[in-house]
Amino acid sequence: MEQINNIQVVPCTSSDILKPFRVHYSQNGTRKSWDFMQTHDSVSVLIFNTTRHCFILVKQFRPAVYMCEWEKSQPEKVKEKVSEEAGKDASKGGEPGAESAETETDNAELDSGHIQDIPPASVGVTYELCARPVDKPDLSLEEIARQEVLEECGYDVPVTKLRRITSYRLGVGVTGAKQTMFYAEVSDENCVGVAEGSRQASEGELVEVVKVPLHEAIRFAYDENIPKTMGVIFSFVWFHSNMSPKYKISTNV
Repeated sequence: MEQINNIQVVPCTSSDILKPFRVHYSQNGTRKSWDFMQTHDSVSVLIFNTTRHCFILVKQFRPAVYMCEWEKSQPEKVKEKVSEEAGKDASKGGEPGAESAETETDNAELDSGHIQDIPPASVGVTYELCARPVDKPDLSLEEIARQEVLEECGYDVPVTKLRRITSYRLGVGVTGAKQTMFYAEVSDENCVGVAEGSRQASEGELVEVVKVPLHEAIRFAYDENIPKTMGVIFSFVWFHSNMSPKYKISTNV
């Protein structure tokens, strides 16, 4: 997860995950436009292990987070690289041989000449809830959530044991997709022997399962030095507000 190299920034001409659009509309008599991305809705699951009194999160490398951090540290170089690649994409009508050689040269420069300016992979690693896009229309949200808990974290949880917390919108300025959050209590007995925590490399993901002790959860949620999603913060606060009497824990921050 920590070994990131051979970085190439290129235009995205097509994607199975994101589709860019521009909408034109009138609001109170004023003509406006807005750019947005169409993507899948998703589910997320707050997992609490009752045997060990800890939360089960996943940690993974997020290229979008990494590129944001890279751009903040080297804004001009990142913009320059994007402009170069966009220019090459727009000039595909030239001689193929020359274009191929130019691309190879640029890639070599990125790998060797700028390698000292590339931030460590750790700046793109985030802590998240177990989550998955809603990309199986024949399954209910609960069934999709159950499958992801099993595949990503190695816990076999019956659908009937999933408690729906709420749903909300993500990235309202860019995607507006809806995420539905569930709560699941598991025990060590529910852990099936699927290498707790590692997603198959063939699926394009490298996920590490991490445990956050119950007594450290609120500190974890508010620690700005720990990169995490808003779902982690909200779900930990929800747990302390709704489940603390059951486990007789303090909600003091």
